[in-house]
Amino acid sequence: MRMPARILAALGAGLTFGFGLSLSGMLNPARVRGFLDVTGAWDPSLAFVLAGAVTVSSLGYAASRRLRAPAFAPAFAIPTGRRIDPPLIVGAVLFGIGWGLSGFCPGPAIAALSTGALPVLVFVGAMLAGMAAHGLLTRASSARSSGADAPAR
Repeated sequence: MRMPARILAALGAGLTFGFGLSLSGMLNPARVRGFLDVTGAWDPSLAFVLAGAVTVSSLGYAASRRLRAPAFAPAFAIPTGRRIDPPLIVGAVLFGIGWGLSGFCPGPAIAALSTGALPVLVFVGAMLAGMAAHGLLTRASSARSSGADAPAR
């Protein structure tokens, strides 16, 4: 398992994903907002893109069940958690609000960076700031729960 092969495989997958997003028009936030506008001028095209993505993902998942390990990693990283907890709910709500307001979710936003459009740059900046804030809050919370902030006696 050589690192350059893993990097090239990830790059190839990312480029294929970005090309698919561009080809399907998902880099255009107006199309995404049109899909979310179910009471107005609804644009169902995103539903077909999502159906295609779910189909490809399902086929990949089914194939992974027949293999011992992926080509470039020692094991598959398949989530096992099934718990619906407050952080999951808050994260889903924030994702949905951000998606609805901006018309971007992380994948298409990263792909749309190639356009250099100011709204994309603002969204990605805000996304990175949110990720950094989450990391800081998580570390602070972990430190408090482990007693790292407790005064020495």
